[in-house]
Amino acid sequence: MPKRKEYLTVKDLQKILDSCQLHLSQIDEVWPNIYIGNVSVAQTKAVLLKLGITHVLNAAHSKQGSIGNQSFYGKEFEYCGIPADDSTHFDLDVYFQPAADFIHRGLKSPDGKVLVHCIMGMSRSSTLVLAYLMIYHHLPLKQALQKVVQKRAIYPNRNFLALLLDLDLQLTRRKKRTCQIL
Repeated sequence: MPKRKEYLTVKDLQKILDSCQLHLSQIDEVWPNIYIGNVSVAQTKAVLLKLGITHVLNAAHSKQGSIGNQSFYGKEFEYCGIPADDSTHFDLDVYFQPAADFIHRGLKSPDGKVLVHCIMGMSRSSTLVLAYLMIYHHLPLKQALQKVVQKRAIYPNRNFLALLLDLDLQLTRRKKRTCQIL
């Protein structure tokens, strides 16, 4: 009898997130040269310079308390702002590819280090980093999530987890089609 494909659910993902034993800190390197942080650290240019950050992706652009634009960061950093809401109705998936592309370009630049932040550094920013790992490193969502929670306490909201599950399915289907063509 053929083995039935098991599909992940939001609840499965939340169990992985709940298994994290780390305490939330201001900033953590979650993948080589990719950092997730909160708004406080993102607005402290001295800390960013000390860490060698070259690119800042703000997943809470224009939200209350999240100051950030290219003129704020000046010539020391390349800035990208995404005006995302941490809500059950926000379609963050429209930003998955542009955010992944920005992170990828940042890492490819000389001595590139990328900070991805939102207000707390738990939901919006971590969702975009997970999407990057899935798109550019071809990690299945479960594996990407397990890697990141080893380095930082994150908790994407249920809506974002569902959007990541959709992305996971799309990427799996695309990979299968590519394999069939070859």
